[in-house]
Amino acid sequence: MISRRKFLTGSAMAALFGSSRAFSSNAKSTNATPWYNWSGELSCVPAGRVVPKNEAALVNYIQSTTGALRPVGSGHSFSPLVPTDGHIIVIDQLRGLLGYDEKSGDATFGAGTMLADLGAPLNEVGRAMINMPDIDRQTFAGAISTATHGTGISLGGLSDYVRALRLITPTGKILDLDAASGGDVFEAARVSLGALGVISQITTKTRSAYRLKAVTTVKTLEDALDTFDADAASNRHHELFPFLYSDYTMSLSINETDEPDFIPPVDPGADQQFRDIVDLWMSTPAMLRKPMVDSVVGMMEPETKVGPSYRVLSNLRHNRFNEMEYAVPLRNGNACLREILNTVMAQKIDVVFPLEYRYVQGDETWLGMHSGHEDFAAISIHQQAGYDYKTYFDIAEPIFWKYGGRPHWGKVHSLGREQLTTLYPKFEDFRKIRAELDPHGRMLNAHLKKLFL
Repeated sequence: MISRRKFLTGSAMAALFGSSRAFSSNAKSTNATPWYNWSGELSCVPAGRVVPKNEAALVNYIQSTTGALRPVGSGHSFSPLVPTDGHIIVIDQLRGLLGYDEKSGDATFGAGTMLADLGAPLNEVGRAMINMPDIDRQTFAGAISTATHGTGISLGGLSDYVRALRLITPTGKILDLDAASGGDVFEAARVSLGALGVISQITTKTRSAYRLKAVTTVKTLEDALDTFDADAASNRHHELFPFLYSDYTMSLSINETDEPDFIPPVDPGADQQFRDIVDLWMSTPAMLRKPMVDSVVGMMEPETKVGPSYRVLSNLRHNRFNEMEYAVPLRNGNACLREILNTVMAQKIDVVFPLEYRYVQGDETWLGMHSGHEDFAAISIHQQAGYDYKTYFDIAEPIFWKYGGRPHWGKVHSLGREQLTTLYPKFEDFRKIRAELDPHGRMLNAHLKKLFL
């Protein structure tokens, strides 16, 4: 049995949202070795696989092979961007801090650098990423290629801060692109879904190193939504994790601080105990679940965490899941969130994972889910790996569409070219550049053909 007030809020969040490292992509595999994504939902058996040690090896592989090519990072996408019967190029050996400009503050990393490995080397030169996503297992190239973002009404996604990149085209040509000289090709390459070639280096804007204090509390959902706009405006980062079949939500606010490090002590038994509770929830009929969820969530205590920005913004998750995320215009966020929550309850969808609700600043990327001249509310839904997610996602996706939603490229969605053309003013411009750089479609798999052909 759980003892009263046993679990810290952060421990509960870790148990629900946890994740372990992706399936290893470092192994020098044989042609018959299958590839799996992080959640285990997607797989393929490629004709070939290579882990190039440097750009020269990457160019040589592209030029010495024929057929389809798909770049692979950590496999953290839930959409089928990678599966192919062609060649897989694992980029995680192209990593590390390659250069830092003291005058501009721009830093250049190998594109296969894991997001978790950006913070420490930047901190050594007194710099930091401007923002980071909740999970940092992705490679840098994979993150910008799918328009991965963090939280903050005054902060853009990772792609928005890209100042330059090096793209190896499907013919092996090396293109050094930046905003001044790269023109439309640079703009298209900032969010490309890996459809233009293989990115080998990325130069990003940074800022002076800073410290953050994260405070996680439990509130009633109604109270949290009533003050959400004000809270989002007054905190550097502010987001909610509304529980399904519950009146409660977790609320996370993060701000800059000069306070000393404080990392909450880990209760070695708390994680497993909370997992046992989650299993109990899942074994309880949906219509009977609400009192049980409310009784546990209502006991959660506040949690505070203080440290360097790169240690506070992102987390290592231990429990695998599948995810759908859409960005809706900010003015529609509250209504969209409520309709999803109410629909799940009404249809008794079998899920216990909280949603994630946050605001993100609009940007000028061509295919970023937040591109345009307005800000967006990002809403994420999750289902534990191994459980059916299709029923849940199928009822939620039309609700996202109803409110003008755009899909996260790395998360589950069902849209194709016809719908996407209406959502992105630059979509046809991107298609034109893709056709020019890859006229034979080497970078396309079945999923990307649905999007771009």
